Amino acid sequence: MDFSLSDEQRMLEDTLGRFVSEDYTFEFRRSVLDSDAAFSRDTWSELAELGVMGLLLPAEDGGLGGGGVEQMLLMEALGRGLVLEPVLASVVLAGAVLRRGADSAQKERWCPGLISGERIFTLAFDERAARGEPAWIATRARRADGSYVLDGHKIAVAHGDCAERFIVAARLEGEPGARHGLGLFGVPRDAPGLSVHGYPTVDGQHGADLTLNGVRVRPEDVIGPPGMGAGILDYAIDCGLAALAAEAVGAMETLFHMTLDYLKTRKQFGVPLGHFQALQHRAVDMRSSLEQARSLAVLAANRLEAEEGERARACAAAKVMAARSARRIGQEAVQLHGGIGMTLEYAAGHYFKRLTVIEQALGGVDRHLERFAELGAQEQTA
Repeated sequence: MDFSLSDEQRMLEDTLGRFVSEDYTFEFRRSVLDSDAAFSRDTWSELAELGVMGLLLPAEDGGLGGGGVEQMLLMEALGRGLVLEPVLASVVLAGAVLRRGADSAQKERWCPGLISGERIFTLAFDERAARGEPAWIATRARRADGSYVLDGHKIAVAHGDCAERFIVAARLEGEPGARHGLGLFGVPRDAPGLSVHGYPTVDGQHGADLTLNGVRVRPEDVIGPPGMGAGILDYAIDCGLAALAAEAVGAMETLFHMTLDYLKTRKQFGVPLGHFQALQHRAVDMRSSLEQARSLAVLAANRLEAEEGERARACAAAKVMAARSARRIGQEAVQLHGGIGMTLEYAAGHYFKRLTVIEQALGGVDRHLERFAELGAQEQTA
């Protein structure tokens, strides 16, 4: 497999790198955290001008036609800067649903607002009893008077406190856990019967819990064939897993170099900490974990448009390795820094918090190890 980047991909990498290093400094990020805003609207507009919002949408829908590699480059850069803006929610997760499931009329209505940054979309699928299983959906959708009526609850909706439209997964038939009978519904924020409880998360980002009480959805806002939404949801979550793995690589790379620089400059007993062989070995282990996560993140990026089983196995493996590496590198970085590693004024603790959230986002290690094994067994018996 050829892992070299094209000229266009290198230009994208350079542009995003300059944006993070010059415009999205740690001091700027702290100023956003200290404000009442969930993120910077000016930065969101700047990202739209750079083409980030339409990067992954097809050219015929007004986007730039990027694929898995472009998504990886984007999320790595955002991971290096700990960017707070809702790119994962709106561009990756919701964008994947629109790419795979929306019809031409829906794309014509929704894609311009998403691409311009004027509208923020997010995917609402997780529920309290799901424990990382996307198909465990108890929220119900019933037909009534030519529309669909939704009742239920959603938790941990990424940037749900600032989204203008939710893509809600609800069950038309079957019991929680069944893959058949799932539908995806575009619900505007101001829909009667929808209540949104927003909150900040430990990593500085924002989420929300939704309560749907008799929320009516028009037939033209149903994404994909009613009752056949499981495949679309699986694809969107796999895109999210690949994106999280890439973001983790960007964050871990920055945290690793930050720790290495600290070991070279911080002195103990008259010599830099990096002179102690035991600490050198721990730094080498951090680098090894980073490169393992990077290799599987690259694999997942290159498998996003592959056959379903191949794509799912690659994304599950990337998430497991990213989560394990994130824990090792995050914990080692804080320990090697000492007390300063967890202060609000120093960046290392902020990276550690984001990596801790990534470890559990869209399902933890146990969930995806089990999924990887199940997919492998299915492949052997096929």
